[in-house]
Amino acid sequence: MPYLGLYLKSLGLVAAQIGVVFAVMQGTKLVSPSILAWLSNGFNERMRLIQIAALISTLAFSFLLFQQDFLEIVLIAFVFSFFWNAMLPQFESITLTKLGRATGAYSGIRLWGSVGFIITVAGVGFVLDATDLANWPVLVCVCLAAIFLSSILLSEKRSNQPEKGGQSLKCILRQKKVIAFFLVVFLIQASHGAYYAFFSILLDKLNYDETQIGQLWSLGVLAEIALFIVIQRVFKHVSLHSVLMLSIFLTVIRWLMIAWFSESLLVLLLAQLLHAASFGAFHVVCIQLAHRYFQGAAHDKGQALYSSVGYGAGGMVGGLMAGLLWDDFGAAWVFTAASILSALALWITWKWLERNDLDELRASGEGVSSI
Repeated sequence: MPYLGLYLKSLGLVAAQIGVVFAVMQGTKLVSPSILAWLSNGFNERMRLIQIAALISTLAFSFLLFQQDFLEIVLIAFVFSFFWNAMLPQFESITLTKLGRATGAYSGIRLWGSVGFIITVAGVGFVLDATDLANWPVLVCVCLAAIFLSSILLSEKRSNQPEKGGQSLKCILRQKKVIAFFLVVFLIQASHGAYYAFFSILLDKLNYDETQIGQLWSLGVLAEIALFIVIQRVFKHVSLHSVLMLSIFLTVIRWLMIAWFSESLLVLLLAQLLHAASFGAFHVVCIQLAHRYFQGAAHDKGQALYSSVGYGAGGMVGGLMAGLLWDDFGAAWVFTAASILSALALWITWKWLERNDLDELRASGEGVSSI
């Protein structure tokens, strides 16, 4: 997916149109996770829904092989991302359900998604550099088909009795700490809009080829993997709140580095290493907080809301904002705006998000890697 912006640009789409495509793909997260979470209540085996969503995602994306008109691309992006985004939070929920009380193992499992990302992005970059960017949709279809085939090998059966306990969803959402949590998630994901939609285009403008672009993206995820491995030691000494504050602060710094010093390869390398903070640490803490806030029957809905509010609404606003500003103001001011959004998230975290008790964190073991 890091090559989507480059591919759309090669078809002749302007920055505003590219921003719309990314916004549509992020915007489906507003509703699709909640719809699948509602449907899953009637299924004893939620993996069946994930398998159906994976199949439809693969078929929908395959139409990109034949369509290159802007409106047709938007429609394909909508259908593909609707089912793709619907299944991801459900898979997170299934993973946490299978782990039971051992939620600390989550980061060790999530690490393998990062490994897959590095292998595919670096490999795709090499292939595209050796062949042509027009082959990108074919490679994505291969990945999606592999995901569908892998999902067939998985199963998840749960009790016919509905989960009980915990507060109602309405009561949870009225809590100040939960409102602050969703505001922070929204702002941080909005700040990533420029990165996901236009970072590859920026690198292309700086004369990096597809292989080098893939390597820079992979470096960011490699740093994320390192974070997942060492997070076990970090959470033995530092609270979730402190890790969240530091990750957001480093996100502010990262966007400023890309905004004003992207012509330096050393700065780009350092900025990509900070992906460990802006995504890795931030995501691990947020998954744990969502798991803690939404208990019992509200668990599935909590994970769906986390995806909808953050990656959906936040990603949509960020993508649209970046697309509208890119041509008129340039990369520097677009990424500066991203840093301002992150700074606002930092202030909200410091002001309103709860501070976790370190002894409670040690006792629960939440967020600790199994590696």
